[in-house]
Amino acid sequence: MTGKQLRDARKRKGWNQEQTAERLGVSQTYLSLLENGRRAIPGNLLTRAIRLFNLSAVWLPVDKDQFDPADLHEEALAEELAGHGYPGLGHLVSRKGRKNPAELLLSALSQPNLDSRLVEALPWLVLTYPEMDWDWLTRAARANDLQNRLGFVLSVARRLAELRGEGSKADELHRVESSLKRSLLAREDTLCHESMTLAERRWLRRHRPPEARQWRLLTDLTPEQYDVAA
Repeated sequence: MTGKQLRDARKRKGWNQEQTAERLGVSQTYLSLLENGRRAIPGNLLTRAIRLFNLSAVWLPVDKDQFDPADLHEEALAEELAGHGYPGLGHLVSRKGRKNPAELLLSALSQPNLDSRLVEALPWLVLTYPEMDWDWLTRAARANDLQNRLGFVLSVARRLAELRGEGSKADELHRVESSLKRSLLAREDTLCHESMTLAERRWLRRHRPPEARQWRLLTDLTPEQYDVAA
């Protein structure tokens, strides 16, 4: 978030700097420096501002230089997805999602094995936050050899957007999907199910959907498994 974006968010609330500074727990002078771009917005303050102004979770900070996608374990992933509102995990008691959805998506895709309920949540995450930082996410996916997994999830989400008549979402996801195709990995992969047996692998090679074949993944996940009206 830039200082200008912080100022614009404040003005949309109709608050002056003094009112906003008090709510953020900083001085009016410091807030002025932030809004004028003379100080970088620290991560903890950015998180408070996002919640104060009710901004999208895509603004949540990510330490892009130190980020390790394997750091988030399965239980934490489930809690985060529930916190972001995924209906399939509504039974979990969770605080509001604290991780940037792009960070959450990359962490999930990096897991060698992941519960199928969490895998099924990933196209929903993409549809819920189509304004993710795709430039960073696609670079990070390529750096971790996850572009095939990400491309497939985008393909499923894009098809769901088309079925729901959400043309602008579908167009944006198609743009990102197309950029990933240029770095498609030749090796076969699974969608976070590396413990799959040889028999399962043989069956999926014959019966996987077209999207999975295109992205060289062994999975039977399809857009038709989702409630399009949801």
